[in-house]
Amino acid sequence: MRRYTLPAVGMLGIAALALTGCQPPEADAASSADAPITIATLPVSDDPTAVNPIEALVDLLEEETGREVEVTDVPDYLSVVEAIRSDHVDIGIMSGFPSALAVNTGEVDALLAWKGSDDPVSTCVVLEDSPVQTLEDLEGKTVAFADQASSSGYFMPVYMLHEAGLEQGEDYEAIFAGGHEGSFAALEQGQVDAACTAIMLTELGAPMFPFAEGEWRGIGESPSMDVMGTVLVRQSLDDETRTLLEEAIPAVFSEENAEALSAYSSFIGLEVEIAPEPEVFASFAEIASVAGVELEDLKE
Repeated sequence: MRRYTLPAVGMLGIAALALTGCQPPEADAASSADAPITIATLPVSDDPTAVNPIEALVDLLEEETGREVEVTDVPDYLSVVEAIRSDHVDIGIMSGFPSALAVNTGEVDALLAWKGSDDPVSTCVVLEDSPVQTLEDLEGKTVAFADQASSSGYFMPVYMLHEAGLEQGEDYEAIFAGGHEGSFAALEQGQVDAACTAIMLTELGAPMFPFAEGEWRGIGESPSMDVMGTVLVRQSLDDETRTLLEEAIPAVFSEENAEALSAYSSFIGLEVEIAPEPEVFASFAEIASVAGVELEDLKE
């Protein structure tokens, strides 16, 4: 496996995605059917004692496709979208909201989508000795979010807080930690009063979640999502590779690979829809608007 790092490409906010979405890709659309499959990912784990789920994903994808897989690390969710849109990589695996944002630019395709379950997505974590007992207690407090395009680390908890009567910037201060790991570190160091994250991460435990039983509490639960995740692809990807990935990815995300895939395992067992239409993401509009994002504005 070859691995690269792509620096941030100026996408420091949702508005930047709307602007770059209007620019035509410059890369050659042609691709060889036996060329490496390239994937943009966010770093998931730096624990040297554990199998990195990205490496496990690559190994499984190479086994299923018979093709080499190259990984490009990017700093945030929006950079994954930009890497695909700009033809720097073939695919990226994303949660529901950044997928909805990407598809609505009209310049990124959804290869497949994992339908949602009825389970809540997010919670806000506080330390065990925190005076915060309910979401309402976060009024006047500082809350850490993972990333401005994160489903479980931003959109869903912001909506959850909104439903509890708390508005971002008015009733609580929001900081963006650059990822779930950063949110947990900020909470551990006492820089914030709560860190909002995916319930799934709290269930995985170390190294994905640094707090042991008795050290933390979860405050509140967000609603579920209609789409839990999506595989996004560049529009210039050749048909043979598309078909290969449509068959290989559901096979990779099977129950027998759950332990190895770790943080990616949340998609396992969910219904898969191949080549979902943009309308699949319509349900995200109301929740996105609470965070000040209008999906209908992110179009060509």
